[in-house]
Amino acid sequence: MAKTVMMKHAGSGIIKRGFYGFSWTTFFFGFFPALFRGDFLTFIGAFVIIVILGALTFGIGSFIAMIVWAFLYNSYYTKRLLEKGYVFADSEGVVAEAKQQLGVV
Repeated sequence: MAKTVMMKHAGSGIIKRGFYGFSWTTFFFGFFPALFRGDFLTFIGAFVIIVILGALTFGIGSFIAMIVWAFLYNSYYTKRLLEKGYVFADSEGVVAEAKQQLGVV
């Protein structure tokens, strides 16, 4: 189950929610959560990969890829926010747990 951690961009002050853990929304809706979060390049990349895998394996490959993607997407999204200059802006306990789960220092 996904957990939420608040993040703030150091330069602009924009606040976004970061996530870590299994993504049920990604499991059920595939690549669309990336689109809804404004992560357009990830949306396009995931869409292309899922379509190609589905075409080559009659849907089985895309189903397996969707399951794997549900485990990976939340931490991938949050790590990309960190790379873009966002910092954790939540309580110490939540931040410590998020850092441990994401493997960041």
